[in-house]
Amino acid sequence: MSEPNIAVAERASDRRAGAVARTPRAVVPGFTLCAAIAAASMLLHRAPGMGQISPLILAIIAGMVLRNTLGTPAIARPGIAFSLRRVLRLGVMLLGLQLTLTEVMEVGYGGLAIVLFTVVTTFAFTLWLGRLLGVDRKLTELLAAGTSICGASAVVATNAVIDGADEDVAYAVASVTFFGALSMMSYPALAAAFGLGAHGFGVWSGATIHEVAQVVATSFQVGPQAGQTATVVKLSRVLLLVPTMVVLGLGAQRRHGRPSSRRAPLPWFVLGFLALVVVNTFLPQQAVFHAAAAGLTSFLLVTSLAAMGLETDARRLFAKGLKPLALGAAAWLFIAVTGLALVKLIG
Repeated sequence: MSEPNIAVAERASDRRAGAVARTPRAVVPGFTLCAAIAAASMLLHRAPGMGQISPLILAIIAGMVLRNTLGTPAIARPGIAFSLRRVLRLGVMLLGLQLTLTEVMEVGYGGLAIVLFTVVTTFAFTLWLGRLLGVDRKLTELLAAGTSICGASAVVATNAVIDGADEDVAYAVASVTFFGALSMMSYPALAAAFGLGAHGFGVWSGATIHEVAQVVATSFQVGPQAGQTATVVKLSRVLLLVPTMVVLGLGAQRRHGRPSSRRAPLPWFVLGFLALVVVNTFLPQQAVFHAAAAGLTSFLLVTSLAAMGLETDARRLFAKGLKPLALGAAAWLFIAVTGLALVKLIG
């Protein structure tokens, strides 16, 4: 069967799996498999020497290994489809409980200006360079969102709007994880070289490093003030997921020319995200609730990434070549340099 025919057959299979997944009993085997991979990945992340590797990347790698060695059992497909869609969207929505409008305002006008400028320019630069290099549009958009906003979480949230291929998501997650890890290793050493104090380093880290966990791990190496500043700045970037998904959703509608047949540019989980930010702002919760909500959010996102790995064909992933890798590297360097220049300029 030719490649296009394989793709058509797989999409038809996904639609059938989605239809079957409407019955709760049908999703149990696949969801259990994805949840088991997620739990194992989160436990492995806590093992000695594994703390620097995100459970998101561990889950997607584990899923890919199973898919490309043993294969995906047919009975699991409805639950995998359920995890890829419903579980993912719920996880993205719950990210709203990690942010308050008060925290965003505490960043200050200068910090917010740096965040907004770095996100917008990095996203635009990545889209421009992706077109120049001939990288697939959807993969470019995933790399742009992951680099400019919040790493793997932004990648999977953006894919919920643009419907990219599973291999594109896997590639983008691997890219932002790899370059975010390079930031973790290089940023603390560069703090003194560029004369950055605790506040400046916190703003730079929070405005430019990919993952929330990477930001926390990097910034607290410099001190608690840098860590707290970086965390708040980073979470304010997460809020920019909302306008990003709206813009990309509108773009998808315009390209297909059938707005009525596409999902709304502001999906339910984005509305839920905004609602939970408001709830978290005006109805403060106990620390134990926040910890439980953060744990549940992480588990749901890791579960969806395990499903993504179980749906990823490694042959298609490697067939993408080095151009997307070059694009991810260029986007990483762009946001790091731009953010540093703005911190030095604005203070």
